[in-house]
Amino acid sequence: MTSESKASRLLLLVAFLVGGVAAAAGAHDDAAARRIMEEFAGFPASDGGEGPSTAFRVDSEGLQRQIDELASFSDSPAPSVTRVLYSDKDVQARRYIKEIMNELGLAVREDAVGNIFGRWEGSEPALGAVGTGSHVDAIPFSGKYDGVVGVLGALEAISLLKRSGFQPKRSLEVIMFTSEEPTRFGISCLGSRLMAGIEELAQSLKMVVDNQNVSFLDAAESAGYKMGPQDLHSVFLKKDSYSAFVELHIEQGPILEKEGIPVGVVTAIAAPASIAVEFEGNGGHAGAVLMPARNDAGLAAAELALAVEKHVLDSGSIDTVGTVGILQLHPGAINSIPSKSHLEIDVRDIDEKRRNDVIEKIRRSAKDISKNRGVVLSEFKIINKDPPALSDKSVVDAMEFAAKQLNLEYKKMISRAYHDSLFMARVSPMGMVFIPCYKGYSHKPEEYASPEDMANGVKVLALAMAKLSLE
Repeated sequence: MTSESKASRLLLLVAFLVGGVAAAAGAHDDAAARRIMEEFAGFPASDGGEGPSTAFRVDSEGLQRQIDELASFSDSPAPSVTRVLYSDKDVQARRYIKEIMNELGLAVREDAVGNIFGRWEGSEPALGAVGTGSHVDAIPFSGKYDGVVGVLGALEAISLLKRSGFQPKRSLEVIMFTSEEPTRFGISCLGSRLMAGIEELAQSLKMVVDNQNVSFLDAAESAGYKMGPQDLHSVFLKKDSYSAFVELHIEQGPILEKEGIPVGVVTAIAAPASIAVEFEGNGGHAGAVLMPARNDAGLAAAELALAVEKHVLDSGSIDTVGTVGILQLHPGAINSIPSKSHLEIDVRDIDEKRRNDVIEKIRRSAKDISKNRGVVLSEFKIINKDPPALSDKSVVDAMEFAAKQLNLEYKKMISRAYHDSLFMARVSPMGMVFIPCYKGYSHKPEEYASPEDMANGVKVLALAMAKLSLE
C-alpha cells in the first residue's frame, strides 16, 4: 500500500468520525456521508437500519450499560466496587469481557496468568500489532471507571472502526491485563510486568502468598489458570509483538476537569518506588513509664512520616510526590507505648534521579531518628523501584493528530499515577489518552466520567489506532 493510499484511507476515516458527530447534531448531509462510506469501505452502505447518522457515532449508552453491568460483579455493595484478583467476581468479570470480544468477532486468547487478548487481524498480520487496553480489577470499595474505561472503551473503539468499514493493516489488539492493582499479592501491574519479561517477578510468584496464606499458583488455579512454575515465562512477550500501545484511562486527578479540557495526551508516566520501614522500641505501660525513659517506636514512625513530606517538598519540583500510606503500631492499644512500628512509603517522580535522591534522604532520616530516639531501625526495604516511562513520539503524534482532526482541545501532561503502560513501554512504543474524571475522584465510589468525555476518548483512541495500524 502506498503512502498516498494510506493517507487517503485515514482522511476518509476522519471524515466518518467527524461527520458522525455532526450527523448526531443534525448538521451533516446523510447522502454525502453514505457516498464517503461506500468509497472508503469498498462496498455499498447497508440499508439495514444503520445509516451514516449512527454508524460512526460512539454508542455512549451501550458503553455506560456495559460499565454498569461490569460494576455489578463486586464483593462490596453499590456504588462501590471491589474486585480482587482471581476472586469469584474477578472470574465473572473476565467471562464478561471475553463475551464482548467474541461478539465483536475478535480472536480471543488468554495467557498463563489470565491476561486476555482480543485481536482484530489486519491485512498484514505478520507485522507487529497496535495494542490497547487496561485492567478491570478494582481495589476494595473503589469506583467503576478506573481501568474499565480503557478496556470497554477500547472495545467500543474497535466496534466504531468496524462500523466505519475500516480495514487495518497491522492487527489491532485489546488487552485486559491481570491485576494492575496490588491488592491481593502486593504486586502492582502483575500481568504487564510479566509481559515485559521481568524475570525477578517470575521467580517471586512461585513463592508469594496472600494475607490468607494462599499461594499465587493456588489462587490462579482456583480461577481456572493451572500452571507450573515454568509456565510463567510463557507470558513474556516476544520481540516486536507490538508496534505501538495506546491506553485510554480516566485522569485520576482534577486537572482536565478544572481547566475544561476534554483530552489529555500523556507524555510521561512517573516512576513509582515503594519502601517498607520498621522501628523497634521498648514499649511499656502508657502511665507507668516516664517520658524521659521512653523508646517509642510510634513516635519514630511519626517523625519519619513528617520527614518524607519535608524531603519531597525540598526537591523543588511539583512532580515529586510522597505518601505514607500505611502506618501500623504494635501492640495497638491506647494504654501501651508502641514497641514496634511499620510504615509503607510511596515516592514517585518523572525524574528517576530526583526520586532516588529523595529515597536516600528518607533512608538517612530513618537512621538519624533511630539513633536520636533510641530505637532500632530493623528494616528499610525497597519493595520496588521502577524507572519512569516516556511516551513515544510516534504515539504522541498519532494522539495529537486524532485530537486535532476531531476538533478536540487537548493538553500534554504527565501521569503521576502509574499504569500497565509503564511496563508496556519496555516492549513497545507507548502512549496514553486521558479523559476527565469528576473532581479528580478515583479509587472511591464517587469516581465518575461523563458519557461525553468517554465518547471523546473512544474517538481519539480509535483514530490514533487507525493511524498507527496503517504505518
